[in-house]
Amino acid sequence: MSEKLSREAGRRRTFAIISHPDAGKTTLTENLLLAGGAIRAAGEVAARGERRRTTSDWMKIERDRGISVSASVMTFEHRDRVYNLLDTPGHEDFSEDTYRTLTAADCAIMVLDAAKGIEPQTLKLFEVCRLRDIPIVTFINKMDREALDPLEVLDQIQDQLQLDTAPLFWPAASGQRFSGMLDLRSGEFLPYSKRTAETGIEPVSAPRMALDQIKDRMDPSVMQELQEGAALASEALPVMDRTAFLEGHMTPVIFGTALRHFGVGELLACLEEFAPAPRPHGVTDRDSKSLLQRDDPSVSGFVFKIQANMDPNHRDRVAFLRLCSGEFRRGMKLKTVAGKQVNVHNPLMFLAQDREIAETAYAGDVIGVPNHGQLRVGDSLSSQGNIRFAGIPNFAPEILRRARPRDPMKAKHLRKALESLAEEGVTQLFKPTIGADMIVGAVGNLQIDVMAERMVNEYGLDVVFEPAPYNIARWIQCDDLQKLDAFIEKNKSATGTDLDGAPVYLGKNAWDVGYAAEKNPGLRFTETKERFLEV
Repeated sequence: MSEKLSREAGRRRTFAIISHPDAGKTTLTENLLLAGGAIRAAGEVAARGERRRTTSDWMKIERDRGISVSASVMTFEHRDRVYNLLDTPGHEDFSEDTYRTLTAADCAIMVLDAAKGIEPQTLKLFEVCRLRDIPIVTFINKMDREALDPLEVLDQIQDQLQLDTAPLFWPAASGQRFSGMLDLRSGEFLPYSKRTAETGIEPVSAPRMALDQIKDRMDPSVMQELQEGAALASEALPVMDRTAFLEGHMTPVIFGTALRHFGVGELLACLEEFAPAPRPHGVTDRDSKSLLQRDDPSVSGFVFKIQANMDPNHRDRVAFLRLCSGEFRRGMKLKTVAGKQVNVHNPLMFLAQDREIAETAYAGDVIGVPNHGQLRVGDSLSSQGNIRFAGIPNFAPEILRRARPRDPMKAKHLRKALESLAEEGVTQLFKPTIGADMIVGAVGNLQIDVMAERMVNEYGLDVVFEPAPYNIARWIQCDDLQKLDAFIEKNKSATGTDLDGAPVYLGKNAWDVGYAAEKNPGLRFTETKERFLEV
């Protein structure tokens, strides 16, 4: 059993894809699935004239707007590896969903636009990866367009991210002159040719040729640039070191164009060669902390995402469970640290919205656990109910809006819908101590737009989100519960509770928060709240 457990867990590679919006993340996701044999055509073009859609962007609003607003999971097998691909939203308004998803990843692919290099959202997401010591593979995309000098992009990575760069390939020019890339380790050249899903391609790596064979067919100026750049990179930049990569000090770099299916096979080969198997996870009890290894026989995992209405016909609610140890088998009974038992009769494996029943799963795998509200983001599950993983934090929202239905008779329906979406983590929901208002908290306006559209499409509710009497929310913490209760009693007009019943201070501005903190020493007004159940 232990040998099988170790072997199966060792085959798993669980990785996330992060990028600034419009860097080509979703296109790359599609073509990784294509290269891995999970789908037949990027974009899943089913018939002439039918709207093109991507596999990972399955929600209606994602297809309408052409952006990713919800993390999705895609599992596929390739060359004796099982890959769990976690596609994350690129837009900053959904950064909290991205953060939660990164807690389930063992490594990440950072996608950069070759013409723009490091962008603000890329930097923010990288900092999240650094906090969690997640090793990063870099894919410099859109080389078929005019791009920055490759050394300039690598210098940005070095200077802004403090990462050593180890290019595995070197590009031959960019834009209209882009001719392919040189494998710096083997010395072979991979010629570039425009390929599209519609013209038909084989989901394999690019063909390889000796550099001498390509000289006569390549523009002399491009050949000179390639040779000079490759020589400089080989002399000035470090050689790929897997240990430094796993420690988060170095990133292997691959150039390509996801839209034209070039470099994607090489990226998948890089994951196969360097990406880590499931890593140990920290667990806690009342008095100590320890590391749980992937081949530990006890089945355990944590919920990092909730998704409602993946199947609108059945109003389903699925918890995404990242397994950390043991061999999970269909029909098992798992417990939370509070002793709540969950019978997992129909565990799901995902290809975005599409799903199938999972008979077995191992550390590194992500399974869906259908439930009716028993599970929340941050919950730990295990076969014995005695394992608790570090909680996943909530962040204070930057925008507060009061929600009301246009039809006053649907107020109760609205509350249930808002609670369901808040449990997903789409937004946060606060209930003031006085009154019946429902205050929605979000990172950005796009989240509010998404919520409004989902209310119509999934719940049949026409909802107005109007300015709230508050502009800032902070969680209130205090070791002295009597002191906390006294503060809430005295400030009923400026306090409330969140979805978990935790006390919240609702103020007009940051000055209000500072004044309340100054007048009430011993109370803490925090921008984050870590949610997990006490043992």
